[in-house]
Amino acid sequence: MGDVDVVSEVLRAVHLTAEVFGRFELSAPWAMRIPDGDHLAFYVMARGSAWLELETADGEPTRRLTLSVGDAVLLPHGGSHVLRDHDHGAAVPRTLGTRECPRPTASEVVGFGGGGAVTSFVAGAFRFDADARNVLLETLPPVLHRPAEEASAHPHLSAIVQLILAECMAPGPGSAILTARVAEILLVQALRTQIAARDEHERGFRALADPVIGTALRVMHAGPGEPWTVERLAREVGLSRSAFAARFTQLVGEAPLQYLTRWRMILAAERLRDSEDSVRAIAAQVGYRNPTAFRKAFARTRGTGPGAYRRAHRRRATAMAVER
Repeated sequence: MGDVDVVSEVLRAVHLTAEVFGRFELSAPWAMRIPDGDHLAFYVMARGSAWLELETADGEPTRRLTLSVGDAVLLPHGGSHVLRDHDHGAAVPRTLGTRECPRPTASEVVGFGGGGAVTSFVAGAFRFDADARNVLLETLPPVLHRPAEEASAHPHLSAIVQLILAECMAPGPGSAILTARVAEILLVQALRTQIAARDEHERGFRALADPVIGTALRVMHAGPGEPWTVERLAREVGLSRSAFAARFTQLVGEAPLQYLTRWRMILAAERLRDSEDSVRAIAAQVGYRNPTAFRKAFARTRGTGPGAYRRAHRRRATAMAVER
């Protein structure tokens, strides 16, 4: 039961999609602000260097990160941020998505700046189903920075970075879908290195590397409909109930049954959208023998009951089909 791939399960459930916008060629001094939006940005550096500045809600920088050639950086929680040239930090940022700073495309490179040293990078975005994000994603750090030297130590990561850069420098037939798929692989590889990191204070995906809690997560994902209790999960991994609950909460970021309930509701929502199974059948599939208890749990986590959720999804799907 414990052989399930939790990372694949989570990314499948949140409907991960990626898009590579294209390439920027910016000459110093330059600065670009990326406003908060419905996507999670990533960048791959092709030439030169830059600063990445995370911003607070009022536009004040909270963290500055240096980016160099071959680096890949992902922002798992999105949020507004600024990219600027490394040597001339005083340039007024142009806002991405406006006429003065449009998004690049596979066939058109966006360029602006003061005519100095050139920095080139590829930009793109990841999108998730916001309703399906679970705590493993929510507890990722604000920035996943994979420096070029780290990529060299991980041949797969280095190859992914080079393929994205090469395809954006000389796009060919099918480039859009190719770079999107490679970007998805970039995220998976970044998560792998995150799991392998030796940071005892890191929560979320890092828990998968723990022999005890990683096993607990795998059995929960393998059998979400099982009648799990904290006591039963603790027995599965050979710990006392209290020791298991404390360790799980510390490493994952929430209590075992709270995590399990949220995961069950993600699966239930998926089945309400994609199957014709009755609410009673779906409730049983995700571990609820009592449909009333399932309805209450679903409404508590989703803000609406399962029947209303299914009807709303079908109305949206019908409207989208008509628009096409």
